[in-house]
Amino acid sequence: MSITNPLRHPFRVPRVEKPRAEGRFYLPGGRRLGYAEFGDPAGAPVLWFHGTPGGRRQLPLLGRRAAEKLGLRVVVVGRPGSGLSDPHPYRAVADWATDVAHVAEALGAQRLGVVGLSGGGPYALACAAVPPLSTRVAAVAVLGGVVPSVGPDALATGVIDLSRRVTPALGALRQPLAGVVSTLAVPAIPFAHWIAQAYASTTPESDRRVLADPEMEGMFIDDLVLLARGGFQAIVDDARLFGRDWGFRLADVAAPVRWWHGDADHIVPLRDAQEAVARLADAELVVRPQESHLGGFATADEILTFIRSQL
Repeated sequence: MSITNPLRHPFRVPRVEKPRAEGRFYLPGGRRLGYAEFGDPAGAPVLWFHGTPGGRRQLPLLGRRAAEKLGLRVVVVGRPGSGLSDPHPYRAVADWATDVAHVAEALGAQRLGVVGLSGGGPYALACAAVPPLSTRVAAVAVLGGVVPSVGPDALATGVIDLSRRVTPALGALRQPLAGVVSTLAVPAIPFAHWIAQAYASTTPESDRRVLADPEMEGMFIDDLVLLARGGFQAIVDDARLFGRDWGFRLADVAAPVRWWHGDADHIVPLRDAQEAVARLADAELVVRPQESHLGGFATADEILTFIRSQL
């Protein structure tokens, strides 16, 4: 098989079904945010925010089936610089809520749920903390979410705290760094299956189980290919924003929050999540025993069931 174009001819990519619909939301000023839609087109709206790295197709089959069964219209919105979303340098995570308010208007959603996985967690919380969008958010679900590393709510340790230390460089070199990531990652896409297996061998057992699922691996690779077409700018920008003040406080989140977290998470330690949840006004922590960072993908149906109960 030819490998002259790795984005079109990967060696081995498990088959994965396409979203029900895909497209772009147009924002004031002409910027665009790409999206993929799953579930019931007439259902209650739920906005799902992908992890880092990730893009608009990062919703596991379990979640896609749950959306259909529960009558939910799940829209995965790609952050700037991922796939169909135009690059844009936010000053803070809170700026995301301003853009998503326009998305809610486009969907005609007066009341909606939001879900954030890992790096998408801060963005989900922002939607429930920053007006005017916050008045529309009925509930927030967070799966292994990133916690603040700067400001009064600074809690992050380990890998996430590292973003605080490198943010100045990321801000000054965001575009060149995205180019470097793209240069290194695109040639590796044909070998994505073997790279995923090699990465899995370095992770806790629970993450290895997630990555061993062909449907889950297919989703990751499918999403990575689309992310590559966006130039990987979103990865650099996420890291830059995680090392800055988010622009809101955890106590500002008005909607009820349910936060799922593995007790063996090696990216965001459980203690960080516990402290973050304690600062939220109305929150419940669901600890997943013997589960690490990717375990949230296996709870997509449980998460959407919670969101459905709040809508």
